[in-house]
Amino acid sequence: MYSNKENVNILTALLAAYGVRHAVVCPGSRNAPIVHNLNECPGIECHPVTDERSAAFCAIGISLATGMSPVAVCVTSGSALLNVAPAVAEAFYRHIPLIVISADRPAQWIGQLDGQTLPQPGAFGMMVRKDISLPEPHNDEERWMCGRMVCEALYLSTCRTPAPVHINVPITEPLFIFDSERLPDVRAIRRCSRDSQDCMCDTLPDGWFGARKPMVVIGQMPCGAIDSRTLKELSRSFVTLCEPLGADAVHFDEVIRAIGNDRDYMPDYIIYIGDTVVSKAARRFLRLSGAPSCLLTPDATAISDPLMHLSHIAQYDSAEALKDLPRLLGGSCRDTAKPLPPDAAEETEVSRTRFLRLWNAALDTARRHSEDYEPEYSSMAAVRYFEQQLADMEYEWHVHYANSSAVRLANIFAAHHVECNRGVNGIEGCLSTAVGHSMATADMVFCIIGDLSFFYDQNALWNTSLKGNLRVIMLNNGGGSIFRGLPGLSDSVAADRLVAACHATTAEGICTQNDVGYIAAHNMEEMRIGIVTLLTRRSSRPMLLEVMTDAATDNDVIAAYFSSLSL
Repeated sequence: MYSNKENVNILTALLAAYGVRHAVVCPGSRNAPIVHNLNECPGIECHPVTDERSAAFCAIGISLATGMSPVAVCVTSGSALLNVAPAVAEAFYRHIPLIVISADRPAQWIGQLDGQTLPQPGAFGMMVRKDISLPEPHNDEERWMCGRMVCEALYLSTCRTPAPVHINVPITEPLFIFDSERLPDVRAIRRCSRDSQDCMCDTLPDGWFGARKPMVVIGQMPCGAIDSRTLKELSRSFVTLCEPLGADAVHFDEVIRAIGNDRDYMPDYIIYIGDTVVSKAARRFLRLSGAPSCLLTPDATAISDPLMHLSHIAQYDSAEALKDLPRLLGGSCRDTAKPLPPDAAEETEVSRTRFLRLWNAALDTARRHSEDYEPEYSSMAAVRYFEQQLADMEYEWHVHYANSSAVRLANIFAAHHVECNRGVNGIEGCLSTAVGHSMATADMVFCIIGDLSFFYDQNALWNTSLKGNLRVIMLNNGGGSIFRGLPGLSDSVAADRLVAACHATTAEGICTQNDVGYIAAHNMEEMRIGIVTLLTRRSSRPMLLEVMTDAATDNDVIAAYFSSLSL
């Protein structure tokens, strides 16, 4: 029987999954649930040592004797942890995978004159590669977080050059209930191996090559990282979902909103490349699928699990490797491939073809819907017309979209790579980033931005280095219209004035004081003339078009766009 503490059970299961076979344990009451579990877990041998400083060095010795395998040392709360510090420093400089596990009191009692309490997270500073503190989970999302944190620590202890890690485990009372019959099912995150030193990318896991409904998801990437030719080649063999922040958009957000939770469209294995995906509906859909995923990344130590089912990490060494994606994902880079039996291989291929055709039909319908949809005068109409006219320009250009509604409109209409401050999705600095880009290039730089983002970052135009290659389209609907579409928020009397920050401000005065050419549009004709002017007029100073729209209309045309798509 195991402890009733879920964080302790998740930790124990993952220690076993990652091949930890030895644990040096020190006496104490707060760490008793952990020690009990380690003793109960088949395959883990416990070695009792009373002195914590000696115990940690004993763990180093065991690691040396077992071929630098990861070894745990488990201590109780308080100053017991600090006695491990000399061994942690030794392990850090000798590249030994020492796993320090410390029990802790609940956070609310730290610094409250309670016994054996001190701030334990971060106690080793830079001497550990990863330092985590496990919560006691109360729901599935917290259980996923707990498991992910342990996976990150154990994975990083042996990734590339081994290093010590610290896993802190706050445990509430009562401590000594051991009524769990078995450890939970867990999923370890593994680093994919490489066939040879000549390869530029780790070999992908067998799960991908045996998948019947494989999918490639491409998040935000630098411009040109995956070119149109590579994307088209990928799309011929695999369902490939991409937004303009990564490469060419394929309108998968529209498809996912239309199909709901239809499991026929859900993948059974996912290759995830790049950073964030804007579509919240897509993230929810892919998480619900439960499909394991492999993160393809230039840095195998940078772990992220946006779809909540990460099983493998594969590293590619250069941008050139991305050009080989079709070949890599198709398996031709695998020298040690395990072929499927003929019947299984045929059935897998039939399933893959059916899945690809299903998605391609839906994506084609969504693409045509985007091309044919003609919204009334609105922010959506402005972005659509801008993108249509931009396609005819023969000069070099770059386009920045601000966060919130603007970048979501880009996902619908942009047929090119889009720059966006999507790292943390903030509204601050969107205009400044575009300004900086325009300062360092002779190409035209366009920025499409909402009113709150613009006013927040208006000092971007208070800049003596501005040039005439900067063109701004400011979508002003008198506040943060995206907030008005959030379910339930309209019930709050604070929604308009305090949350959506409704206003009646324009950009004209800001443009005047900064010598920026200003154009205002209040209807479809003025908007179209303004956009053509921004695209074609030569000027030594920046120009701004302010498109005045109604927030309710903006929300209605977007809602109508999604609701009118029929698959």
